[in-house]
Amino acid sequence: MAGPLAAALAGAVIVHRPTLLAVSFACGAATYVWGRSSRRLNRARMRLEREVQVNGTGQEALELARSAFQKEVHTTVLYGLLTVSALATSLTDRDLADLPFLLVLVPVAISLRYAPRFLAAARLAEERSLIERRAEEVLAQEELAPLRWSARLAPEELPVIEGFEVGQVYEPGTGAMAGDFYDLYPTTPSRLVAVIGDVAGRGIEPSITAFQVKYLLRVFLRQYRDPAQAVEELNAVLSSQGRPDELVSLCAVVFDQAGGTLRVASAGHPPAWHWHDGEVRPLRATGPLLALDPHASYTSREVGLDAGDVLLLYTDGLAEARSGEQLFGEERIAGVLRRDPGQDVDTLCKSLLEAARDFASNPLSDDVAILAIRRT
Repeated sequence: MAGPLAAALAGAVIVHRPTLLAVSFACGAATYVWGRSSRRLNRARMRLEREVQVNGTGQEALELARSAFQKEVHTTVLYGLLTVSALATSLTDRDLADLPFLLVLVPVAISLRYAPRFLAAARLAEERSLIERRAEEVLAQEELAPLRWSARLAPEELPVIEGFEVGQVYEPGTGAMAGDFYDLYPTTPSRLVAVIGDVAGRGIEPSITAFQVKYLLRVFLRQYRDPAQAVEELNAVLSSQGRPDELVSLCAVVFDQAGGTLRVASAGHPPAWHWHDGEVRPLRATGPLLALDPHASYTSREVGLDAGDVLLLYTDGLAEARSGEQLFGEERIAGVLRRDPGQDVDTLCKSLLEAARDFASNPLSDDVAILAIRRT
């Protein structure tokens, strides 16, 4: 074999097996690729070894890195031997020239010797991959959960109600899920119910309570014509659950087209603003926060409802937008309605949100829900 190799170096190479020469070049390229990969994995292995020595953690990752490095070295050696063997064999016509291929048995033997270790590392990598995938799924669900909850609590699409124009905006705050919600639905062909509320606190539990409040109130408002009775019944249910930290503010409004009135019951909620007869009037709370007092009583207030009247409902995240020590406040909200009560109700809601954002010195941290209803 030395004679043909010397001839090759002298520039007088006779290739007896050109196919094997091509195989040799291909194996040489593979050797280079796997060699570079082995070098990088070795650097990673050394870094992990230092981290384990310093911090005492990451042993599992180190074992995976060692196994990966060993397999890369094994593959590099295999392709290197194939390169040399194929090159040597392509330059000779002797039958015994096939003997260099016997060198390939060396990495094969290594594979068989360390097969249990390689398989264990593969199982560890598979288990780690499954754990990481499950963690990614959990994180994805955690990201989607607030969006799905808000879609139930404050939907982007509300039913079209004949005789009314409805606009709404919901702006989620920062951090975990919160408990702002609103609802709109007819109870009879001439009666429309609008509800807006806010559960104290942040996280999944206030959101669950908000969901419960929203749909319990639907049942009670169909059962009682007076919203105060429905709110009182709801307060009794919430108070019996023994969660004093989950206080709820809520405003429930029943629009009666036939009677030309609207009736409001508010449990500690920020005042609704009613544009009527050329003036903006506040409709303030008619009872305490829900779950504050199990024996609390609630009243309702009835006012006129004419064509063109606008009722503006919102949660405290809007009024409590802050610039330094100053709050956006109820009067600024009323002022936006007072300046242009005839504007499109969707535009009115968006204008209020933009005004609060412009006023605030920092991004709004609390959820904001706004609902505007005009009788046509």
